[in-house]
Amino acid sequence: MGPRKKSVKTCLMNNEIPEETISDETKDYMNQLSHEVLCHIFRYLPLQDIMCMECLSRKLKEAVTLYLRVVRVVDLCAGRWWEYMPSGFTDSSFLTLLKKMPDVEQLYGLHPRYLERRRVRGHEAFSIPGVLEALQACPNLVGVETSHLELVESIWTYMPHVHILGKFRNRNGAFPIPPENKLKIPVGAKIQTLHLVGVNVPEIPCIPMLRHLYMKWVRLTKPQPFKDFLCISLRTFVMRNCAGPTNSLKYVPLVTGLASARNLEHLEMVRVPFLGGLIQHVVEDSWRSGGFRNLHTIVLGACKNALEVDLGYLIITAARRLHEVRIQPSLTKDGVFSALKMAELEFPQFETLHLGYVDEFLLQSRMANADLVKYGLADVVENPGIITDIGMKAVNEVFSCIKYLAIYNCPHLHNPYNWISDHSRWTRLVDINLVRCHALKLDSFGQFVELLPSLEFISLDQMFREPPKGCARVGLSAGTGIGVSSALVSNQNSNNDNDNNAQNNANIHDNNHHQPDDSDEENDFRQDLQPGEQQFAADALNEMEDMVQEDGEVLAESGHETPAHSQAVIPVDGDEEQAGPSGLQRVVKPTPITVHDSESDDEEDSLELQEVWIPKNGARRYSEREEKTGEPVQSRELSEVAKTKPRHAMKRKRTADKSTSTSDPVIEDDHVQVLVLKSKNLVGVTMTNCGITDLVLKDCPKMMFIHATRCRVLKHLKVENAPIVNRFDYAQCKKLNMDQVLDQILRMPPERNRIIYLRPMQQVDTLTLEQKLFSGPYPYHICIIHEFSNPPNVRNKVRIRSWMDTIANINQELIKYEFFPEAKRSEDDLKKYPKYPWGREIYTLEGVVDGAPYSMISDFPWLRSLRAAEPNSFARYDFEDDEESTIYAPRRKGQLSADICMETIGEEISEMRQMKKGVFQRVVAVFIHYCDVNGEPVEDDYI
Repeated sequence: MGPRKKSVKTCLMNNEIPEETISDETKDYMNQLSHEVLCHIFRYLPLQDIMCMECLSRKLKEAVTLYLRVVRVVDLCAGRWWEYMPSGFTDSSFLTLLKKMPDVEQLYGLHPRYLERRRVRGHEAFSIPGVLEALQACPNLVGVETSHLELVESIWTYMPHVHILGKFRNRNGAFPIPPENKLKIPVGAKIQTLHLVGVNVPEIPCIPMLRHLYMKWVRLTKPQPFKDFLCISLRTFVMRNCAGPTNSLKYVPLVTGLASARNLEHLEMVRVPFLGGLIQHVVEDSWRSGGFRNLHTIVLGACKNALEVDLGYLIITAARRLHEVRIQPSLTKDGVFSALKMAELEFPQFETLHLGYVDEFLLQSRMANADLVKYGLADVVENPGIITDIGMKAVNEVFSCIKYLAIYNCPHLHNPYNWISDHSRWTRLVDINLVRCHALKLDSFGQFVELLPSLEFISLDQMFREPPKGCARVGLSAGTGIGVSSALVSNQNSNNDNDNNAQNNANIHDNNHHQPDDSDEENDFRQDLQPGEQQFAADALNEMEDMVQEDGEVLAESGHETPAHSQAVIPVDGDEEQAGPSGLQRVVKPTPITVHDSESDDEEDSLELQEVWIPKNGARRYSEREEKTGEPVQSRELSEVAKTKPRHAMKRKRTADKSTSTSDPVIEDDHVQVLVLKSKNLVGVTMTNCGITDLVLKDCPKMMFIHATRCRVLKHLKVENAPIVNRFDYAQCKKLNMDQVLDQILRMPPERNRIIYLRPMQQVDTLTLEQKLFSGPYPYHICIIHEFSNPPNVRNKVRIRSWMDTIANINQELIKYEFFPEAKRSEDDLKKYPKYPWGREIYTLEGVVDGAPYSMISDFPWLRSLRAAEPNSFARYDFEDDEESTIYAPRRKGQLSADICMETIGEEISEMRQMKKGVFQRVVAVFIHYCDVNGEPVEDDYI
């Protein structure tokens, strides 16, 4: 500190008040500061706040004027590039503002919410000509940041020396492209980053300064839009679902121009119909000069003519720096990785591989391929990836450092256990994401997981699908898409029919007695199809299953009974010959409905229900209808199914035969599929639309969370060894056995606080559930929250976690430092208190959040006292006190620590100590959301 300023007494005029007599509250400290200090303070304030100070005092107005006179960098959006500049500007007011800033060089945040195209005489508005006039009034202006398409084009036209700062990202981009969204890019435009979404653009010219080019839903309107393309500084090139020339030869200048960008790091082309083999030739011509050598990300998706050699040459050229590769289904083949393996290259930085990559827009779009073509996108129909287990073994032999693996829609993968070999150990794999690989075997996947030393996260989406109902009826091998005649199988095992039936009954593993609902399976199936094919495929499935039942009834009526099925099913390929009682029989497979996805396997499942049933003598039987028409029932009815027609109002139950006749239908039970997880490093598993019935955590010492969403037949959870798992989310799992799952979790050793989030799809008897939980021998304090918001909000869930942690911290403090007795609860203890609430005090809280009621019942011992305490304690942060729209943030809200909360409940602590009542160290919160209980899933953004 410098020396204190010497005080000087001054003579007072008659009407002046001595400074010492003015209170601190009324002193104007701002006016006591010098202009220099005030200008220094203004550097840390948003421009809007600075301008507001002009009207506060004469001195502040002078300081603002001085500050604006020397400022060089101005941000109209206070650093928030996604927001709009303050409303209320007009041409004259904006000109006045910029005239006050003669030295401004960089103007950020010029994001007007609306600009008029032209000035109108006598009408004060904010227009493009007015903005240009104001910008031209700044002689030192070097760059402007904006997001307005017409404004940026006008700047390029009338102020070509001005740079476009930051990232140019147009707003209001959409598909189909709005006609008003258009931009003409001049040659040599002074811009480094150009993000265009939903824009009509004539061409991409030569732009030497451009470093990052991102185009999504861009229509290139000129016949030769890449004729002059040359961006030598380019580092990122992304072209996704753009409408351009259909002639693949016209993309030659694009690829050659990309090869000239020596610093190109990120190459992403989705639905770009470049010439097949073009990339190979360009790489051969340019690799010596560094073309594509610095790539760290390669993405090819839905590129109509792309060849394996194009991808292979890119990967080989970029081997030294390559981090990530996403490969479209048509290139997801064994040959790609076999060739890379033969190249004997090293990929020291490689981490991420996505096989069968499909762009998110194409996955989520409601448009069929024909609709996309109508809007100018390339005509591409992807088939599933054909990579096999052999190719997957080669993947890790090539990319030995891989950490993140995603596989989408590869129906030829069967045994992940076979992906491991002496040269393919997957030692660094951290995260595996599998989507719609329907042939993957459940037990083999479990063995694979057990052998991965670094695996932390598993994500399964539409995996391990439940076999279609009726598989058992015709001897369909579960989930494989391979059918065998039930009569044929039964003939081979005719002496064991009764034993097989007994075995079927013994394998029933369903503690939930809800009957299967046809609509769920149908919805699961329809989610995976292209939108234009969903209704067609669903109708076809219903028709085919009805026909099977009808055929069975007709056969029974005519005296032709088919023997019961057996579980001894021998999988065979559909076109192979099968040994039967009368020699070799060709297994007849009807032509499947064409669906360009692995869901065609599921359709074959149902189509094979139509298989010709072969009796002992091997002769084909005809139904009465077939005899009358002279046409085989199978071929005629399949032709009828191929015609799209409205869905039937009435649907039949899917049935299977467990007795001696196909005409004696009973409800078929869900096929038991158990996922057993054993992994020393696994942290979490996420499952969506999976067909497993049971999840077993065999030995997962580091497991922390389980998320399951829309798993229709998931029923049970078994925890053998997963001591620290503490978050369980089960949402829209229709057949979940809540009692079993909750009992299993609550029986776990109390090593962690736990929160269980449930969104049941059936009515819940809350009183019975509460009695079961509070009467069980569970070593936890329990809190049950009944949440009725619809649509759901996540705030209460976050708040409850905070409450839970606070109570547990108090209990642990008391046990550890205050020598408080630790509560125990055993089966014997429960016998002493046969009536509710079983010797424990139960607290109930009720309230309303966002107009929806909630209720909470708990045996948390301090809950009532904390809630009733004075302000500055835990109580003031009860649900109804939080009026913020943001997610509950305890620290921001001022929630106090467990130590301070304990001060407010000292009396209760003393009473419990005298009564020698113990407390549990850990707590469990069961959060039940009731928005789906009517059986209809409610969509929301949190799952």
